[in-house]
Amino acid sequence: MKVIIEGKEYWRDAKGNLTPAELVKDIDKARDALVHEWVERGRDLSKAISHFKEGIFGDVQAFIELSAEKYGAKVGGNKGNVTLFSYDGKYKIQRAINESLQFDERIQAAKVLIDECLNEWSEGSRPELKALIERAFNVDKEGNLNTSRILGLRRVEIQDSRWQNAMQAISESVQVVSSKAYVRLYERVGETDQYVPIALDVAGA
Repeated sequence: MKVIIEGKEYWRDAKGNLTPAELVKDIDKARDALVHEWVERGRDLSKAISHFKEGIFGDVQAFIELSAEKYGAKVGGNKGNVTLFSYDGKYKIQRAINESLQFDERIQAAKVLIDECLNEWSEGSRPELKALIERAFNVDKEGNLNTSRILGLRRVEIQDSRWQNAMQAISESVQVVSSKAYVRLYERVGETDQYVPIALDVAGA
């Protein structure tokens, strides 16, 4: 930071010390100018991206509601993934909602019921079913359960009432702890069916 004291220019360093401008090395001045220039540009770009995100999310949701109204349907909230294509198919916009799921205490009741089933079926049960259940309830390094594997157990059709109750407990124990929306823009490659993303992320560009 430059400061003027009694008509003389000083440069303030990171520790707060003041150095007369003529004693600051040219390379330090050049570095300072480069950093300030690009940080200011970055701030402007950050504001533009923020306005862009607000605009595109709002317009996509408004269009979904407008389209639903044409059929007498009312769409509530921003849930659901959707893809919008340009008329010529050259461009598309994808809005995706990524939800983070966790289980509450009812998952323990489900595990007890499943264990009861396995113990009773131990002689006649299929080994692949046991392996499927064991993998489903394995935890990761942070001690978290794999939600997709556990929810996948509901696709196993077993008529035992305890199994059915366990599957109901699994369904009811699922809690959405966070939800994040993404919008991605794509452009079609020539006349093919392939689309490539239009990069908006500086880190991934």
